[in-house]
Amino acid sequence: YEALVNSQGTVQLQGSLTLAGNSVSYSSPYLTIGAGVVMVPPPPKPKKKKDVPTLTPTATPRPPAVTCPGLSQATGIAVRATYGLASGLQCQRLDGGGIGVQSLIDAGFIDAVDIWGYVEQGVEVCFPQIGRVVFLDARTMPRTIAPLASAVVNGQTCVMIDRPGSLVLLPE
Repeated sequence: YEALVNSQGTVQLQGSLTLAGNSVSYSSPYLTIGAGVVMVPPPPKPKKKKDVPTLTPTATPRPPAVTCPGLSQATGIAVRATYGLASGLQCQRLDGGGIGVQSLIDAGFIDAVDIWGYVEQGVEVCFPQIGRVVFLDARTMPRTIAPLASAVVNGQTCVMIDRPGSLVLLPE
């Protein structure tokens, strides 16, 4: 605190403590002293508790939608899984941005699909066009490009995979 002394001999500490002759006067929000009287205010009110959000019960999450049958209906890309399409397998058709590899886009890709979820069961994907298929492995970054062995069945190019990734159909 800064001490101030005036010409009458009064010492004042930054406006909170005053000494004058034999009397002491002190005042603060918590304590008042003057002419031999000490007054202590009531204890401060407890601080208002911060608003705590009320927890609301959440519903059991729904299982993800089975997306592979919709892919087949919309694009003709057939997907079959060893334990069925409702076993946790998910599919999504990709455009050039979804493929994300300029060399494959420049090669004139015909179609592409991303497969994820429970792929380890063994999944067969058949494109309705004839071509060669490359696989972009989702387990590596950047995604490793690997050619896949394919078979032409009833005019469709079919491949088998056992891990998540993207399949890109390229011209032969």
